[in-house]
Amino acid sequence: MTRAIKTLRAVAFVTYKEWAAYRSHMLLSLFIGPAFFLAQFFIWKAVYTGKTSMAGFTLEGMLYYYGTVAVINYLIMDFADWNLQMLIRTGRFLTFALRPMHHMFFALSQKVGHRILGFLVEFIPVWLLFALLFKIPLIPARPLWAIASITLGFLMMFLINYSAGILAFWLTRTDGLRWLLRFIRDVLAGVFIPLAFFPIGVQKALFFLPFQFTAYVPVRVFIGSYELAGLTMDIPRIVGLQAVAVLAMWGISRLLFRLGIRRYTGVGV
Repeated sequence: MTRAIKTLRAVAFVTYKEWAAYRSHMLLSLFIGPAFFLAQFFIWKAVYTGKTSMAGFTLEGMLYYYGTVAVINYLIMDFADWNLQMLIRTGRFLTFALRPMHHMFFALSQKVGHRILGFLVEFIPVWLLFALLFKIPLIPARPLWAIASITLGFLMMFLINYSAGILAFWLTRTDGLRWLLRFIRDVLAGVFIPLAFFPIGVQKALFFLPFQFTAYVPVRVFIGSYELAGLTMDIPRIVGLQAVAVLAMWGISRLLFRLGIRRYTGVGV
């Protein structure tokens, strides 16, 4: 365990230093969160005309939801699917296949370093922007549980994206499929619209899928309450369920990796 922690720290630090040299690229993403929020502000302000509540959300609650989505996305953002498919397509994955470190652990370590930089360059400035400009102080209702849930969302996002990248073992080029999977993932994770607005039958299906555990659950834990498909759960219980879902997704991703590596030839395209 000590050796693994040291390895993770070393890879994360190198990744942090590498991306810090090109942090101007990350600064562009500072506009994404606020722009997303402003779009939702004008849309929902029009939708709530003459209404005080929809699907359990007031207008103020809805804006708080989208503000939370915006900042949490900076913490859980992931590029494992693109990176893995690029390595497989070009044949460069062979160098990782020969190393004593499992590539999944290496990729996770990279994400840790990348998101530490994202916390400093993206999350903090946007959080301050929401607090000072939009007058929406995004303070978690239960900070420790929120941190735990965001960490699990961070892991779930990585595992889902890494599993998508594994498809390159069969398809080689997965650009179009990856973008489709990302869109479906965000829709079913409550990024574009709270899951409470889906029909009750769809909500019941979403409860058993992994996508809600990337964003919807961390956002609801941050807010301080969880409800889906008419089921209300207290915060410790839903975070515990989120942890079980992460373990299950880890098992699925490892199985997919073992199946995919059997097909790898190491030939670049």
